[in-house]
Amino acid sequence: QVQLVESGGGLVQPGGSRSLSCAASGTFFSINIMSWYRQAPGKERELVATITSGGSTVYADSVKGRFTISRDNAKNTVYLQMNSLKPEDTAVYYCYVPIQRRFGDSRLSHYWGQGTQVTVSS
Repeated sequence: QVQLVESGGGLVQPGGSRSLSCAASGTFFSINIMSWYRQAPGKERELVATITSGGSTVYADSVKGRFTISRDNAKNTVYLQMNSLKPEDTAVYYCYVPIQRRFGDSRLSHYWGQGTQVTVSS
């Protein structure tokens, strides 16, 4: 059984910072990409940032230069450092991790975190 546990959401003032984390636990073989998505009220879920096991990153245009995704492979944990937050960053943030569960079996199992609310408001 694999579980993703997120933490770090909350209320932040505009211009402030917040850090999210998502830890994968359980029994599995390997993780390549780890991503953060977000969903604002009335909107579709959108990709925020992705990081590979080698450290390559991709960001949504709306967060480039403000958000930083990082990971600790030894802890199977992905982080999202959010700076210069804007009210439009208000959303539920989800981590997404496709996992190879067994050696020799290339199929991926797809896991989502439980979501953590980030509210940017004065």
